[in-house]
Amino acid sequence: MEISSIPSFLDYYGKIRQRTERVIACIPADQFDWTYREGKFTFADQIRHIAAIERYLYAETVQGRSAAYTGCGKALADDPEQVLAFFREKHQESLAIFSSLSDQGLQQKIQTPGGGQITCWKWLRALIEHEIHHRAHIYTYLGILGIPTPPIFGLTSEQVQEQSTQASKI
Repeated sequence: MEISSIPSFLDYYGKIRQRTERVIACIPADQFDWTYREGKFTFADQIRHIAAIERYLYAETVQGRSAAYTGCGKALADDPEQVLAFFREKHQESLAIFSSLSDQGLQQKIQTPGGGQITCWKWLRALIEHEIHHRAHIYTYLGILGIPTPPIFGLTSEQVQEQSTQASKI
């Protein structure tokens, strides 16, 4: 997928974020600090990480600045309300920065934290892939705990299979 305009990127990214918000809403408040194994991200870590990386890595670098990501620990936000407020606040800050980019700027090369060069639109695509990656972790964590999650596109795989089976009988 090539990103050729800021408005189309912001529209698409908004839809990605809505799906992320829907699955985050399934996390019980008393499970925000749960993880499947000591030393691995908790639910809250996942949420803070998505927010902090978006704002302090991707949004900084598209402005030609150095990355300012310093982690995703509890010092950023601790209880569930604070974590969600941090998540939304950093997203709004990032959207303001992304909105200031020009369509022509999407074709410019930017410096990555690793010292490489990448076209801006490809960097923004990597931002979306990063969020989806961590959203998948949240889905997996909820599955381990047996907590129901919303389907991404309206139907679960079981519902698609059932409908397909019924359609083949007609």
